[in-house]
Amino acid sequence: MKNNKQKLQIGKILIGLYFILLGFNSSFAQCEIKGVISEEINGHLIPFADVILYKNNTLITGTQSDFNGAYLLSAIDTGTYIVEVRFLGFATTKTEATLLHLGDTLQVNIGLSEDGIIMDEVVIVEYKVPLVDLDMTSSGGIVTAEKIKNLPSKRTNSLAGVSGLSNKNFGNIDVRGSRSNTQYYYIDGVKVAGDSNIQNPKNDKRKAEDQVQWQTEGYTHFEENIFKEVSRNPLSTFSIDVDAASYSNIRRLINQNQPIVAGAIRIEEMINYFDYEYPSPKEDVFGVHTSLTKCPWNPENQLLKVGIQGERMIKDELPLSNIVFLVDVSGSMGSANKLPLVKSSLKLLVEHLRPTERVAIVTYAGSSQVVLPSTLARNKEIIISAIDRLDSGGGTAGAKGIKTAYKIAANNFIKNGNNRVILATDGDFNLGVSSNSGLVSLIAKKRKSNIFLSVLGYGMGNYKDDKMQLLADKGNGNHSYIDNINEAKKVLVDEFGGTLVTIAKDMKIQIEFNPSLVGAYRLVGYENRILEDEDFNNDKKDAGELGSGHDVTALYEIIPSKRLKQPGKAIDPLKYQQPANGFLVNTDELATIKLRFKTPKGQKSTLVEHVILDHEIPFKQIDADFAFCLSVAEFGMILRDSKFKKSASLRRVLKLAKRGEKDLKVRSEFIDLVERYKLNTSLSQR
Repeated sequence: MKNNKQKLQIGKILIGLYFILLGFNSSFAQCEIKGVISEEINGHLIPFADVILYKNNTLITGTQSDFNGAYLLSAIDTGTYIVEVRFLGFATTKTEATLLHLGDTLQVNIGLSEDGIIMDEVVIVEYKVPLVDLDMTSSGGIVTAEKIKNLPSKRTNSLAGVSGLSNKNFGNIDVRGSRSNTQYYYIDGVKVAGDSNIQNPKNDKRKAEDQVQWQTEGYTHFEENIFKEVSRNPLSTFSIDVDAASYSNIRRLINQNQPIVAGAIRIEEMINYFDYEYPSPKEDVFGVHTSLTKCPWNPENQLLKVGIQGERMIKDELPLSNIVFLVDVSGSMGSANKLPLVKSSLKLLVEHLRPTERVAIVTYAGSSQVVLPSTLARNKEIIISAIDRLDSGGGTAGAKGIKTAYKIAANNFIKNGNNRVILATDGDFNLGVSSNSGLVSLIAKKRKSNIFLSVLGYGMGNYKDDKMQLLADKGNGNHSYIDNINEAKKVLVDEFGGTLVTIAKDMKIQIEFNPSLVGAYRLVGYENRILEDEDFNNDKKDAGELGSGHDVTALYEIIPSKRLKQPGKAIDPLKYQQPANGFLVNTDELATIKLRFKTPKGQKSTLVEHVILDHEIPFKQIDADFAFCLSVAEFGMILRDSKFKKSASLRRVLKLAKRGEKDLKVRSEFIDLVERYKLNTSLSQR
């Protein structure tokens, strides 16, 4: 009995040490500033205060305090920072914070004092978000703060008994028996569609209106790709995807210890966030590189990596740019990690432009406005001054802004140049054309003008990832999520050519697998990019774009044909269909990959073919890039709780990531992120 108690005590000590070590590892190679925002006089906590971080007068990142007044600024370097806090009714407060060593966590609690400003009587002469939406063909009503204050109960569940409301539909709010996805909600003047799946808050201790802020982010639901038998589906066809928004958005959610919905996890974007050192093409626009090894999470299977490397062009060789910044300045963009970060991001890009390139600025809120006509980049002071004047307020008439931006880009079109609209927004369109189908139709018409669209996403709470994915896809452009100034520099400066200069458009991939070697295959990710096999030869079918120097990676998990035929393994043998004689053709060819693409101004595609041989590399001998790629893919499968993850583990994710780290900062930050997720998960299960 005594020995059992001693063992129990030792076990508790070891567990404690384990969590301490986890905490130490999660903070390695990055710094944090965290704290609590409260009222200086009475100590009341202040939720949703804007917290902005500056270094050398440059905005680095921003966030908001949570329901308990707490904030966290992570993944930053050493040095001296200024922490600025803003909240309506209180004086703006600035506090200096110095981080001396990598891995430091600095606690900075900040008290706000009332600003002493007494507001005069306010007369509303115009309501920026109309009470009647001409797009809607249903009835509506307004619930004011006064009405909520006068309710007999403050518990959110009691709303179910008020005015025909019901919350029996799995926590969603139904009105008078109508389905939850048929209703629209306005929260602080911002329209939130029913299909955003607003949940009735589970924790009644928090205000309902506060809870909803974190539950109106929009993501597209999709089912994971499944295994397909080669005998029935010999072809796999999809569009390339160089977007990387999913990874930086997931990073934001993990750093803030927020839930990650499945729709936010696009494994191909996580993989393609990182660069892989594929050899540069010698003559063609791009090169194709393949590797085959054992699957780490299911060793009975194989993993095929397909890498495409775009031609790398030096800055002076890039075509001249004609850029129109389309900036969302609506009320929803007012927080620190939105419009202030947008302005800092655009300034970085302006400083990078050549003197003869052009910049215009269009804003939209209740209506669109031309803030700066197309101006030569040599006039940087004029452009930056226009950016500094941007301010937020009003509704979000995104469609009007899109039309204006495209018109200016067309009027200043540079032949053989890079003509592009750069949209910076949280994606929350709520005036005019705001439905996904309406916006897609609008953008699809505009892309015929050879003006490309890049979408930069900002913010949290009401971030509409689904709309921005659609806009970038249909606008022949790309989608990035900017959560701090370092990410803005990566996207707009370090990867300028890949982000903003297209070298091949409508690029499609089709792989034909050899059934004598491959029994079944599963494409890892790319669920939103799957094409019909006949789409491959259809030049009218839209597909993805490849930028200068960009590389694209795709993974296939393969069930070897010999394993597929084993009883009780993988997929059951077919009852009515037997493999035809003659399958054994070119037995050393695992597959043939075909690619179609158009030049940036072309209308007819070019075909390229590449044979993939059955040469498996022993898992211990795969190179650092392959190891790191597999680490990211396995982490994505864990986050999605994939039904195909088999033996996937965070331990192996970290082992593979460290094997492929190669002293690259961006890869070291991934390791830190996995460690943080591991710690968050461990603590939540205690």
